[in-house]
Amino acid sequence: MSLTLYYHPLASFCHKVLIALYENGTQFDKRIINLGEEADRAELEAIWPLCKFPVLRDHTQRRDIPETSIIIEYLDRHYPGAQLMIPADWDGALDVRLWDRFFDNYVQEPMQTIVNAHLTGLSCDQTKERTKLKTAYKMIEKRMATRSWMCGEAFSLADCAAAPALFYAATLLPFPEEYQHLQSYFERLISRPSVKQVLDESKPYFSLYPFAADIPERFL
Repeated sequence: MSLTLYYHPLASFCHKVLIALYENGTQFDKRIINLGEEADRAELEAIWPLCKFPVLRDHTQRRDIPETSIIIEYLDRHYPGAQLMIPADWDGALDVRLWDRFFDNYVQEPMQTIVNAHLTGLSCDQTKERTKLKTAYKMIEKRMATRSWMCGEAFSLADCAAAPALFYAATLLPFPEEYQHLQSYFERLISRPSVKQVLDESKPYFSLYPFAADIPERFL
């Protein structure tokens, strides 16, 4: 196998890359990394000294590619499938990259800050993080009033970023009932075969998530 993904099935940023891989049926090997195991941590650190996953190893080209958006762009270039994750046209690509960053920075980041605070036992004011999530929900609701996917009619990198970000964020701050466009978009995401596969593979690990009790029963 030319590709190996170093990842963990519970990690939301790993979900983002897995969705892209599954969308195009890309063949790859999986290497689950448990950061609590010294040997696993050392293995990942040797590949990417910042010791963060996911990392994609391309054995054919002898390259290690970190960072989710870069991994997906790399796959588009070197292992393209039927569904490009980043459009060929410049304006379309810019829009996709913008909303990819939006989900990483304004949904994933505040969500992970809240989760990490819980894991480390830190008692801190989370008003800022929850306000970011509320603002992000409002922006998504407005945008999705006129489109099927985040950047038009085609599933893209932005949707790969959206699915895990919204899945975990909703366990911390449920979507407002009046946000019907956001709700509908989320339902389209979780009905996508690639997303369903990722969530199914996560099930055995959900108990490790500190807010597992807030995961809706339909995903368990």
